[in-house]
Amino acid sequence: MAFRPLHDRVLVRRLEAEEKTAGGIIIPDSAKEKPSEGEIVSVGEGTRDDSGNRVALDVKAGDRVLFGKWSGTEVKIDGEDLIIMKESDIMGVLG
Repeated sequence: MAFRPLHDRVLVRRLEAEEKTAGGIIIPDSAKEKPSEGEIVSVGEGTRDDSGNRVALDVKAGDRVLFGKWSGTEVKIDGEDLIIMKESDIMGVLG
């Protein structure tokens, strides 16, 4: 199934958290927090300004982004857990 977000929404694949700390301590699943880093799978076409012109999003598919801990809505598409969020929920693009 193909999915295309509408307007200023993006579809994000959450990237997995590190399994151990920099010092080599393994983090058990019960202590892990949901990572707030992801890769954009697809983006909407953007919003319209007051005069009706389309305003494109600043992010694109393939960008690695940081987002808020409670951002977006979790969905399952083709058996994969993804997040739909507004572009404004994204704090920044990595690299």
